[in-house]
Amino acid sequence: MESDEHKTILYKRSNFATRLPLSFLYSPSHAWLSRRDGVWRVGFTKFATRMLGDVVDHGFGVEPGTPITTGQIIGWVEGFKAISDLYSTVDGTFRGGNPGLKTALDSIDRDCQGAGWLYEAEGQPSSLCMDAPAYLELLDKTIDKILEKQKASEAGA
Repeated sequence: MESDEHKTILYKRSNFATRLPLSFLYSPSHAWLSRRDGVWRVGFTKFATRMLGDVVDHGFGVEPGTPITTGQIIGWVEGFKAISDLYSTVDGTFRGGNPGLKTALDSIDRDCQGAGWLYEAEGQPSSLCMDAPAYLELLDKTIDKILEKQKASEAGA
């Protein structure tokens, strides 16, 4: 029997598809959080990586051991489509960025829920974080808004 840790929900809407692990939490800013040995590992969801485009650079403005709060800017990520601030999804202590990204930055795009994680933090996740079923509802609303804007743009062209 498959443990909850490995169960996923398949999500497909329009031309976007992903698998969401049920054991993860998800933020409204499209990050995932997975608890490992008392530490939260945080990364971008597939939806976030799709919006950014291929990630070409990233960095952190806080050092390991620094106290952080949810919503605090802790770094930045540059993709082909956008440059974005990286916000903490945890109240607690920054434990550091993913050292594997120094040599394999493309793992953020290739394996965003595995080797492409961004950082680790100790503490409590934001109260805005949600489980996978609630995140599916957020994805539906977000993708519907994008589709409505595309439709309006095409109608006006």
